[in-house]
Amino acid sequence: MRQKSPRVKRHERLQKRIRGQGNLNLTSLMDIFTILVFFLLVSSSNPSKLPNADRIKLPTSVAQTEPKDTLVVMVTKQEVMVQDMKVATLGEINALKSDLIPSLATELKYRASKTVAPLNEQGVPEREITILSDEKTPYSVIRKVMATCSQNDYAKISFAVIRGGKQ
Repeated sequence: MRQKSPRVKRHERLQKRIRGQGNLNLTSLMDIFTILVFFLLVSSSNPSKLPNADRIKLPTSVAQTEPKDTLVVMVTKQEVMVQDMKVATLGEINALKSDLIPSLATELKYRASKTVAPLNEQGVPEREITILSDEKTPYSVIRKVMATCSQNDYAKISFAVIRGGKQ
């Protein structure tokens, strides 16, 4: 019987070691990534979709622009909410003598501290905000909400409406 060379022995040891390892099934991996991509596409936020406003009836308008993905202040018949978090009731707001709503201002300052504001030509920070309000909300409440927003660097104020009417 012939003696095996050291090179052949080394090659046989390597082959034994490789046979013991499992193979990677790329087909299953590709299936997982395909499902992941579809999930992320479906669940990604759509800026043209506003939050669920079941508690308010939005006014109609002939607006042509789509809403942007901004901070949302919702004024219902009983309360004011920022991103679905209650900050004040309409009773508290009506009782205020000033145009600023302290609890709303506190929440807006907190939200503003989380992002960097774009600056306008004069170097003043201008953040965007969208107000969803019931069509029967008193103007005095809307004015106080707008004044509080503008005092807290949210100068670009948009109102959410339902598209309708003549164009």
